[in-house]
Amino acid sequence: MRSKYVAGNWKMNMDKAGAVALAKDLVEALKDFDGKFMIAPPYVYLDAVAQILKGSNILLGAQDMAATDNGAHTGAVSAKMLKDIGVQTVILGHSERRYEFYESNRLINRKVLQALENGLEVVLCIGELFSQRIVGVTEDVCELQIRDGLAGVSNDQLSKITIAYEPIWAIGTGKTATPEEAEKVQASVREVIGRIFGKEAAGEIKILYGGSMNASNADELLAQPDIDGGLIGGASLKAETFVPICKSSLTK
Repeated sequence: MRSKYVAGNWKMNMDKAGAVALAKDLVEALKDFDGKFMIAPPYVYLDAVAQILKGSNILLGAQDMAATDNGAHTGAVSAKMLKDIGVQTVILGHSERRYEFYESNRLINRKVLQALENGLEVVLCIGELFSQRIVGVTEDVCELQIRDGLAGVSNDQLSKITIAYEPIWAIGTGKTATPEEAEKVQASVREVIGRIFGKEAAGEIKILYGGSMNASNADELLAQPDIDGGLIGGASLKAETFVPICKSSLTK
C-alpha cells in the first residue's frame, strides 16, 4: 500500500523570521508522526530553514530550479546549489511557472532530468485550465504533460518522481474538485504511468492532489484510492492549517 505524502509550497510568501518560526512549529508538531512531509520555502530562506529541518522528518524542497548546470546563467539556481544547502526535492512544472513564466513542457523536462541527474527528488505538477476542462480535454492535457515531462526518465529513476495533479482553476481560488472529480483524473494519471512505465510502476508512484486542499476537505480527498497526499499552497503557510492536513494523511 502506498504511503501518503503532504508537501507545502510556500510560494512567494513569508519573511525570514516567519519562515524560521513556521519551520520550528512544524518540526515540533510533526516530530512523532511517521509520514512523508515536505516544505518548500522561497529560495532566499532555504538555507535558514534547512538548519531547522536537520534531523527532522520533514524534507526540504525548492519551488523551482534551473534546467542547466552551474555557469553563466544570471539569476538562475542550479540543482547542485540546492543540494549544497540541504535541499532534497524540487517542485517542477507548477502552473504558475507554466503560465506566468511561459515554461514549456520541453523546458520542464530538461529540469526534471537535471534534478534526477543530481540526486534530487521531483514533484512534477500537471493540470488543466478551466477552458480545457469545459471542453473535455482534461485527461488529454494531463497525459501530454506527463509524457513530455517524463521523456527520457528511466523506470529506475521513476522512484524519485511524485506527480501532483492540480486543476489550475482550483489553485488559490477556494474552489476544489470534488473527491470524485479528482479521483477520476488521478486514476487516469496512474493509467498513463502504467502505459509508459508498466503496471508495477503505476502501482507504486505517488500522485498528489493540489488545488485548495485544506483541513476541512482533506479527509474526504485523501480517502480516494488514487489520491496519495496533497501539494498544499495557502494552507501550508500556518502550522494550525497545515498540520491537520498532515495528520489526516496518516490515517488514510
